[in-house]
Amino acid sequence: MLLESGAICSEHTFDGDRCHYAALNLKVRKLLKAFEARPPPLAPLQAALRDTFLSCEANRFYLEQSEAIYHVSGLDMEMERDLLFYSFPYAMLFRLLIAWMKIPQEVKCCSSRLSSSGVSNVNHFPPDVVFFVQGRPIEAHRVILSARSPFFKRKFKTDWRGRSEVRLAREKLSYPALYSLVHFFYSDRLEIAVDDMEDLVRICKVCKCESLQRVLEKELIHQKYAEYKALRDLDSSQKRYILQGLSLPEEDRLPAALHRVLQSSLARSTMQQNLENDVDRLVSSFDVVQMNDCVDDLADICVRVDNKIFRCHQVVLASRSEYFRARLSHMKDFHEGKVGLPSDAVPCFEEHDLSMEAFEKMVEYMYTDGLKDINPGQAEEMFDAASRYLLFPLKRAVADVLLPQLETVSPAELCHWLILSDMYGVIKIREYCLDTIACNFETFADTRDFRAMLLTVPPPSGDSSLRTTAPSAPGAALNTDQGNLLDDLREKWLEAEAADLDKRDESALLFDKRLEMLMLVARKESEAVVDDIQDSPA
Repeated sequence: MLLESGAICSEHTFDGDRCHYAALNLKVRKLLKAFEARPPPLAPLQAALRDTFLSCEANRFYLEQSEAIYHVSGLDMEMERDLLFYSFPYAMLFRLLIAWMKIPQEVKCCSSRLSSSGVSNVNHFPPDVVFFVQGRPIEAHRVILSARSPFFKRKFKTDWRGRSEVRLAREKLSYPALYSLVHFFYSDRLEIAVDDMEDLVRICKVCKCESLQRVLEKELIHQKYAEYKALRDLDSSQKRYILQGLSLPEEDRLPAALHRVLQSSLARSTMQQNLENDVDRLVSSFDVVQMNDCVDDLADICVRVDNKIFRCHQVVLASRSEYFRARLSHMKDFHEGKVGLPSDAVPCFEEHDLSMEAFEKMVEYMYTDGLKDINPGQAEEMFDAASRYLLFPLKRAVADVLLPQLETVSPAELCHWLILSDMYGVIKIREYCLDTIACNFETFADTRDFRAMLLTVPPPSGDSSLRTTAPSAPGAALNTDQGNLLDDLREKWLEAEAADLDKRDESALLFDKRLEMLMLVARKESEAVVDDIQDSPA
């Protein structure tokens, strides 16, 4: 009855999970699942840019305010009736609370700034443009808006060029609708009140967001003629419409939009020969390039790797990598002590111990959340870059591209990939290698490379008699260390080749003895190689 009356679980709480797992029977659980309205988690790119958008104070404050009003508006009338029944003063206090939550943002903005002045937001990256609609701000970044909307791209080249504040004075322009659209540009997820959908359609028409406009127009027709039994008692201000970016054509989603920006920036990136390391020479060598083309790709940072200068965008680098966020937060250090630099010069810094090919692949992932292809010879450098630049999801993206290529490699190469994936914590490749070795253990045992690998990895943890496969006793300490390669290989082999459960420990003992024998053979082979080297003539 509550669900049919419009009860909705917020995606920011665990109430839905608790209700689902504590359901008395399967029928109740299926009912909860049928009414589940929680959107799926965002992909890394969308989640990172959404965090950047909400790290801006004005954006975060409006979202918190609208969520509070949304949750309270459906309850205020009923709760007020209950409070009036028990006590008139409590009812008046409740009215004041509701009224405060519905105060416009510009009135409460000062108190919000004061309350948060002592708190630093680790995800904060400052906006480069602020829109004022009906006196309320929306903080944004030019490259994101230009990538998603031809209207914004044209405006930033012409009327709004060089402006950090834009005031939109149209009376019919709805602040909630424009806020929802800008939020969608960052996160590929649209969430808006049904009351504001018509305003959003008009804004989409102006901003040339044609695919989103068509979806919203169809939904408005559906809203007009469909009978909403579950929400028929609610007014439209309490109904929410949620749209995932996957509902749009691929070319209109966030990764595709940023991919076009990346291609434009890479096309304008320049190869420079015989550059000196000093900043004066570096900046002067590419001032002509960046001064002429900076408006087209909106690049606001240059990164020199080897002798190539990459034109990039600070908001993307800072959103995806904590390393770049920390480095870009000290922009003034790039030109420290330099006099006579043009006011609109794009700042530049240099990255060392990294090839330009690896950096280009890393930037491709940061902009698009994926990699089209990769040379296996680059993998180790990419894993190292992912660790150095705190871009850990990059390892998974590299693994996704490499896995099909590992199906045809030799046992020696697979041993190399196992060591490499274990060193850098690439779980996908590590699990694939362990599964392959466990299912073809005797084939690998006959290869010298596999036996040599056994001497380079840590030995099995503890005595074999203590490493039983039986379940732990109730209350006993649980061994959570899953980092030992030979322990994990043993478990994989037991899953694939072991006998029935009652003889599982016997199979484990046989595997341990086989492993010890192989390690003994590997030591003898290693000693033989050393003797041959010593006996060979100088």
